[in-house]
Amino acid sequence: MGWRRVPIKPRLRDRAWLVGCAQIMPKLYEYLGILIFFYSNEHEPIHVHGKCAGRESRAEIVVESGRVVRVEIADVSGKRPLEGQKLRDFQQLVEAKAPEIVQRWIDFFVHNIRTKPEIITRRIK
Repeated sequence: MGWRRVPIKPRLRDRAWLVGCAQIMPKLYEYLGILIFFYSNEHEPIHVHGKCAGRESRAEIVVESGRVVRVEIADVSGKRPLEGQKLRDFQQLVEAKAPEIVQRWIDFFVHNIRTKPEIITRRIK
């Protein structure tokens, strides 16, 4: 008699799905070599991570009265931050897609709806 895998349903209060022992990272976008995602165990405020070439930064989306008012870029503890053009590309994408990112955050963390990544191959202006 051998072992068999049994799917485990996530508890709604956890709002995270486990794959083996690691949590999934829902990827939202791939933009000019930058992966834009959030961790499945995230916390408020609404934010996304941008990762490229071993570097990672975070963009917090500030929402007031239901409207996006600004995007604030921050370093991620223990990670080397994005630099130069990659940092500017990351900020530009998050600013352009902020309302959509907020909706995808709500879909994932509140409604438990998985997201499909969008691959963007042209520079956003």
